[in-house]
Amino acid sequence: MRRIWQLRHSLATKLILAFLLVGLIGISLVALLVVVRTRSEFSRFLSERDRTALATALAEHYAATGSWQGLSQALDAQTALIELRQNVVLVDANGSIINSLQESTSTQTMQDILRFAGEPIVVNQQTVGYMLPHPMAAPNPELPPPSPEQDFLARVTWAATASASAAILLALLIGALLAQTLTRPIRALITATHKLADGTFDHRVAVQSHDEVGQLAQAFNQMSAKLARASQQRQQMTADLAHDIRTPLSILRSYTEGLKDQRFAGSPTIYSVLHEEVEHLQRLVEDLRVLSLADAGELVLNRRMIDPRAILERVGLAHIMQAEAHGIALTVEASDQLPSIAVDTDRMTQVLNNLVSNALRYASAGAINLGAQQIGDQVLITVQDTGSGIDAADLPFIFDRLYRADKARQRNVSSTSGLGLAIAKAIVEAHSGTIKVDSRLGIGTTFTISLPITKPTE
Repeated sequence: MRRIWQLRHSLATKLILAFLLVGLIGISLVALLVVVRTRSEFSRFLSERDRTALATALAEHYAATGSWQGLSQALDAQTALIELRQNVVLVDANGSIINSLQESTSTQTMQDILRFAGEPIVVNQQTVGYMLPHPMAAPNPELPPPSPEQDFLARVTWAATASASAAILLALLIGALLAQTLTRPIRALITATHKLADGTFDHRVAVQSHDEVGQLAQAFNQMSAKLARASQQRQQMTADLAHDIRTPLSILRSYTEGLKDQRFAGSPTIYSVLHEEVEHLQRLVEDLRVLSLADAGELVLNRRMIDPRAILERVGLAHIMQAEAHGIALTVEASDQLPSIAVDTDRMTQVLNNLVSNALRYASAGAINLGAQQIGDQVLITVQDTGSGIDAADLPFIFDRLYRADKARQRNVSSTSGLGLAIAKAIVEAHSGTIKVDSRLGIGTTFTISLPITKPTE
């Protein structure tokens, strides 16, 4: 029963029935018109021919006998005119019915027959009678078998019916073939969707055309690839988070157990290590909270108008001492005439601090420049360093969560959660801006933040 229900509601069945219905209607109309028109034209042709033959026979009879006496016997010998005689009434030149040309020999007077309504019968240039249509014509059951003309019409009708049936069968076969061809990629997509729902993200469907179905298959493959990548990232993120949480917890546990068991005494150094691990856990939790708020679109921004140069100088002052300690020249280049931007100062400072911190981490010497300029209706803020640069293979993933270009995960005091750039991207996008990175190994890296200029309200 389920199979029957599926067949009844399948797209292939609907397409087959649609093709069959369209073909059936079209073929039936064509066959009907052909038969009706053929019958009409052929009947008209035969009628005109037979009427001419009957009028000629009547004229010949009158010319031979000089009257209408013995007309029935004379016409009985001409079997081709038997059927036509049923439908004709003969009227003499005075308007009197001579003979209905059937078996009856009555000669009723019919005053209401207009002599000029019939077809005249002319003998020696004199009208001797009229041939009128019989008002009560009826088929005679004793008529002989169908004439060749009737047989011809019957054959035409049979040929039209047979052709229509063959055309309907052909339409059914073509419809079934087209339906199977059209629905085959859709069935493949259904199978792939089920596998995707079961967690098989690496399944792909074959793209066999460039039409809408082919575009649907391409879109499905792209979606499947993105889901596979997202699943891989999620698994990697879970593993990285577990690692980042387990490491400080292990350190805390070992130190606290040692203090509890009095295997060693507390000291400022031990307390400092414990405090740093707690701070690392706090940063990790806070970063995850910010990302979750950004993902949910619930990241609250306290925007206010600010000069771009002012925020760059604020960040520069915060890192100038650390830069000088590393022998790095930290400079700010921005015009005082730049238009103001509406940003959450604390969040945008968080973004720039993260970028400058990364630059200080990977630039052992050289320079770091913080710049800002106006391009169109955007303000571009750049953080440029002369550090080691980022490999081109890592650039597409640099903003992914917990992605580290350096695969060696050696934790130290200054290690981060690996979420800094992902958070920076989320915060910038929450400001309706964009962030991108350009980098060359051995040359340096430039992060560019594009923020819209806020138009003054009237």
